Amino acid sequence: MIRLVHLVLLSFLLLLACGERSKKSLPSATGITGDMYLIMDSLQWEGPLGDVLDSLFRQEAQVLPRKERLFHMRWIDPRKLNFVLKGRRNLIYAVTLDQRTSGASYLRALFTAESIAKIKADSGLFVQTQEDVYARNQSVMYLFAKTEAELVKKIRQNGSQLTAYFDRTERARQTEALYKAGEMKGINQWVQKNYGCSFRVPFGYQLVMSNEEFLWVRQINPRDDKNVFIARVPYRSQNQFSRDSLIAFRNAICRKYLFEDPDVSDSYLITELNVPGKEVQARPITFHNEYATELRGLWRANNFSMGGPFQAVAVVDRSSNYLYYLEGFVFSPERDQRELMRELETIVYSFRPGPVATTSAGQ
Repeated sequence: MIRLVHLVLLSFLLLLACGERSKKSLPSATGITGDMYLIMDSLQWEGPLGDVLDSLFRQEAQVLPRKERLFHMRWIDPRKLNFVLKGRRNLIYAVTLDQRTSGASYLRALFTAESIAKIKADSGLFVQTQEDVYARNQSVMYLFAKTEAELVKKIRQNGSQLTAYFDRTERARQTEALYKAGEMKGINQWVQKNYGCSFRVPFGYQLVMSNEEFLWVRQINPRDDKNVFIARVPYRSQNQFSRDSLIAFRNAICRKYLFEDPDVSDSYLITELNVPGKEVQARPITFHNEYATELRGLWRANNFSMGGPFQAVAVVDRSSNYLYYLEGFVFSPERDQRELMRELETIVYSFRPGPVATTSAGQ
């Protein structure tokens, strides 16, 4: 299955080890969320191609309290690729036709003669993605070009789309894992009845508050406090999608509903705007086929007693003409928080604006 939006897709066949085996006969992919295994020649790993891939997938994740990598990437020599490593959840193969080492030869053997001829003839072909190659719930990306210089250039030009592919596949896995035990009863029905939208909350979270403009669910564990909320306001203009407008709206909602201590009105949460290098990031995205803005930043209590990261999406429900602001935020000062934010992002992405025809735990 080939899926990589906005990139040139390759439609020729690869000689894959799994052949025509059915998906059911494959073992489950292994590894933890965010793990990435890069298979490429050792000389290229130590050169410009390895540098550009390492800097892309191990770049610092946006706006987290401490430095954390986007993915946990490990390099694998192709000659040492065994059955266990082939079963990891995220694999990247990188090869160029100008490299003549034994490692590069091993990787070129994955391609048919027809495939290699097409790579030589069309410099626009440089990437193919496939799922469930050696294991179920596995994502594999192949990066290739005639020369190393060409492939380095393509990766630099399309880096955000390459990382976005693995972000989407990780979110799909998170969705399956989070909702495997079921959902909170009544939340989706309440959201459909009162907002005319759909929102799935996994089992284990608890409802804190719900009214006509705000809904808040929460899961408190010994090591972390995970929160997701929905806020809505009538949609008036495109200006509401701007960074400053969304921060102002967020601050107003937090001051009204979110407190470090509910009995102390001056302990409300605010958006952190004064940490150098950790400024709030806003960018346009497509959210379930609708235009939206994604917001990432840090929050803190007004009294400086606590803080952490947040990630939000603002989208308009055209059927009701409301702007919905969906946010996940976490308090976990003693832990890395990138994977916690992946979980909250998955819950945020369960929201669907507009009427939903049917509902079930598996949807």
